[in-house]
Amino acid sequence: MDYLKRAHELTEEIVENRRFLHQHPEIGCDIPVTKAFVEDKLKCMGYEVAHVGPGLVAMAGHGSPVILLRADMDGLLMEEESGLPFASVNPGKAHCCGHDNHTAMLLGAAKMLKENEADLKGTVKLMFQPGEETGAGARIMVENGALTSPKVDVAFGLHVQPTEATGTIGYAAGVNSASLDTFILKIQGSGGHSSQPQLCTDPLMILNQVYQALNLLVTREADPAAMVTLTCGVAKGGTAVNIIPDKAELHIGMRTLDVEAAEHLKQRIPEMIDHYVKAWNGTYELTEFHTPCTFSDQGLCESLVPHLAEIVGADKVHQIPPMTGTEDFGYVTKEVPGMFVFLGAGQRGNAPLHSPKMVLDEAVLPLGAALHAN
Repeated sequence: MDYLKRAHELTEEIVENRRFLHQHPEIGCDIPVTKAFVEDKLKCMGYEVAHVGPGLVAMAGHGSPVILLRADMDGLLMEEESGLPFASVNPGKAHCCGHDNHTAMLLGAAKMLKENEADLKGTVKLMFQPGEETGAGARIMVENGALTSPKVDVAFGLHVQPTEATGTIGYAAGVNSASLDTFILKIQGSGGHSSQPQLCTDPLMILNQVYQALNLLVTREADPAAMVTLTCGVAKGGTAVNIIPDKAELHIGMRTLDVEAAEHLKQRIPEMIDHYVKAWNGTYELTEFHTPCTFSDQGLCESLVPHLAEIVGADKVHQIPPMTGTEDFGYVTKEVPGMFVFLGAGQRGNAPLHSPKMVLDEAVLPLGAALHAN
């Protein structure tokens, strides 16, 4: 089958699917409308659909090799300001991440693969995954068997980029995206009147000490050649200027492309937290989430690049540096050889991913479907 030609024939359907998904974004792993929509489309194509953890899996073909194609489905907690006629109808939720495009592309590929099923040399496993923005969706699906029965041999995923020319493909062989280590710290102090601090344990003061110490830790115990960023996204506590509160909360995110640096700091950050909180007579609760780097296998990249070039042209496929953002496809590439690519869907100067004003070029939709299928 000429997948590019067939994808262009399916453009209207792929666009229609994308626009429905764009209008109805859902968050995290609880996305019932999106899942029902995808499951219904797959069943209408003739697929048997399995619920694997919070996501969906369907298969075309038979035998080996088994190739997994993955699309993420969740949106973001933010208001959309795109001005599109099919903008989000769910207040405070938006598909400014591009995941609606990924899902529509894989549905387009699913239709073509089912049409061409008799000629497939192996099995294609379609993985529709929620919860990418939480950093947990892929992990939960992998833990629930997404890569087994049958065992996946290799995996492929893509992400649209509104700030790159439509139809260009960038990939990084080796480490492809940064790891993300999240630390959610809840500090328990002892509140009271601000005029009597000696009778209190001030959780806001402890929060400040911890935040400063962790930022210094990165500058002194991580190799300067390693890309390490540490950011506080949440720091909260207190209700009034004359009250020392009982509780405070600090959310820290650390990203790096350096596995050795990540392993060292993942050990040291909890140690520092423990020592500082206890030094000031507080207690605490610490929750950790660890999303690994996405890794593109060198040999698989060499095998797949010619087939990507068949769709977009060899002059549009090029290597790029790893991205400093995080992609939870890393849970898949931690277990099986994989390749992850960035597909241009706009032009330089456009609003970037996660911007409320982000708009994507829908001409990318049949290209993405054809890339998956090819």
